This record gives sequence, structure tokens and C-alpha cells, in this order.
Amino acid sequence: MRMVSPRTPHVTIALIALSIIASLPSLLDPNSVLAPLLINQPGAAAFSSVARGEVWRLITPIFIHFGLLHIFFNMLWMWDLGRGLELLKGPVFLGLFVAATGIAANVAQYAVTGNPYFGGMSGVVYALLGYVWMQGRFNPAFGLALHPSTVTMMLVWFVLCWTGLLGPIANWAHTAGLALGVAFGFLTRRAGRPR
Repeated sequence: MRMVSPRTPHVTIALIALSIIASLPSLLDPNSVLAPLLINQPGAAAFSSVARGEVWRLITPIFIHFGLLHIFFNMLWMWDLGRGLELLKGPVFLGLFVAATGIAANVAQYAVTGNPYFGGMSGVVYALLGYVWMQGRFNPAFGLALHPSTVTMMLVWFVLCWTGLLGPIANWAHTAGLALGVAFGFLTRRAGRPR
């Protein structure tokens, strides 16, 4: 992926820093997690924590990671895709994109499974992948493009996660993120085309 600007990607850096801080409890002790960051209080009625006004829970699961490999790969993709998009479209665009796709991915995961114990930036990463993939493929003026082997590798990983061979994965978050990213990237693909 080629970069278009030497500016500092402040939003990307902040997202990575927040993820590291929020993940420290579970990285230091696999049985520990910051419960106020889960989408709902465990054992409570579905979405009751949000209904009581704890609306931050809709977004905060994207910052929780379980294990070093989980956070390492998510932050690697966030640095690559998030930074590229922030430098191209600006910090406000990236911030809104992460918030919208992160909330949608979290809600999808929880609504389908009913289990509040999930986390990670993967839903957002798949949304970024889908968006950049569609823009790079259908909008030559966009400024970012993914190599086909990168897309293939990520889609193979997506399918592999669904097999269950890799353990518990927030597959509905991945699916919602990818679907939203592809849809948004495809529907806005004409924006910025030369006339």
C-alpha cells in the first residue's frame, strides 16, 4: 500500500495506544478483563448496561484484546490500513469510520451470540480492508490500493476463523465489519474520479 502524505496519523496512534492500555489486564492475566469495557455487564439482560446510559460500551470492546498475537496483528493492520486511510482522507474521516464500523461490529457480535466476552479491533480492520479494497479496485483516483495477495490472505483468514479451528473468534464482528467496509467502499467508489 502506498502512502500519500508525511503527516502524523494521530488518530491511528491514539487507537493503538488505547488498545494497548485497555488490553493490559488480559495480556498480563488471561482470566482478567476490564469488565466496564465489555459491551454489557456479564449476566445482565441483553444491552441493559447500554440502556442504563453506559453507551461507551457500544464501542469499547474494540480496544480489548486477548493475547499478544491478537493485539499484535490487529495493531499491525490498524497501523497499515488505518494510517493509510487517515493520511489520505483525514483524521475526522478515520475517527468516524472506526466509530461507526466498530459499533456495528460489536452490536452484531453481541446480538447474534448474546455473549459479552469478546473484543478486538478485527471488525474495524475488516471494515478498513473492505473499504480500501473496493476503492482501490473501482476508483483509480482514490490513492490507496491493496495487492490482490493481501486481499486473498485476509479472506482466507476470515474463512479459517469461521471453521472454529482457531478457537473462539468474534466471527460476527468480522463479518459485519467486512460487509460494511465493502458496501461503503463500493457505494462511494465514484467519489474522486477524474472528470
